[in-house]
Amino acid sequence: MLEPASPVPSRRPLLWLASGAAAGVALAAWGLLGTDASGGALPRGVVASVNGNLIHVDEWQRLVDGIESDTREPAGAELRRRVLDRMIDEELLVQRGVELGLVESDRRVRADLAQAMIQSIVVETEDERPSDDELRRFYEEQTGFFTQPGRVRAAHVFFRVPAPGEDAAAAARASEAHRRLAAGEPWERVREELGDQEISPLPDALLPLAKLREYVGPTALRAVMELAPGEVGAPVRSGTGYHVFRVVEREAPRLPPFEDVEERVRAEWVRRAGDRALRGYLDDLRENARVVTVEALP
Repeated sequence: MLEPASPVPSRRPLLWLASGAAAGVALAAWGLLGTDASGGALPRGVVASVNGNLIHVDEWQRLVDGIESDTREPAGAELRRRVLDRMIDEELLVQRGVELGLVESDRRVRADLAQAMIQSIVVETEDERPSDDELRRFYEEQTGFFTQPGRVRAAHVFFRVPAPGEDAAAAARASEAHRRLAAGEPWERVREELGDQEISPLPDALLPLAKLREYVGPTALRAVMELAPGEVGAPVRSGTGYHVFRVVEREAPRLPPFEDVEERVRAEWVRRAGDRALRGYLDDLRENARVVTVEALP
């Protein structure tokens, strides 16, 4: 273990240590001048020992391979040594950070450590290969998840209310437009004579409900969803004015065939397997830990 520095380190070096402990091995550190690790017998498969913590050859080789993949050139002896020196530097920084209590006191370090643990647990499930029967059973059990939402094509006339005192006039125009449209007058003529130009005109296309909501807002969307195809709805007020809608076409929610969404099913199966693995791991940790909480939170 390193002896505590004297005098007490300033706040800036502490922040630097925290940053170094969390940063990992970076290509930008290639330029650091490394020092040869002193000799001594090491276990097979180990390239260095730092205060008793071992750096294994496969970890070091993985970083070297990554550099060679990025540069598309073989790593020379000097670069390979610098990679090892950088790993030693990192290990020293991590050990010093632990000594200084950063794991307990620095929220960012704690969050990085927790995220690294989560990733190490979940990544093991990414290599799992569910059988075709498992995937099909999962697809059939989760039809609601894989069902594509319905879509709606709607025509729209908008009546802007630029100021509170103009609400009645806009409402009157909207009522007149609704009367004329319900009587069968051409939509474009009524819109041109009575309506106002929208900032984002509603496309003449089948839209998912989430996209339609972006154009008209939640209140107007609820009014649209109550209409049958071909029906002209009564004026509905939103935050910007009045709307008159007609549903031109409605497409019901649809469950795609398994073959069309097989990759999506597989990805969701793996994601949920990772969630289960993490939950099981956390349950085991809690079972073997002593956790005490207050009976009622303040």
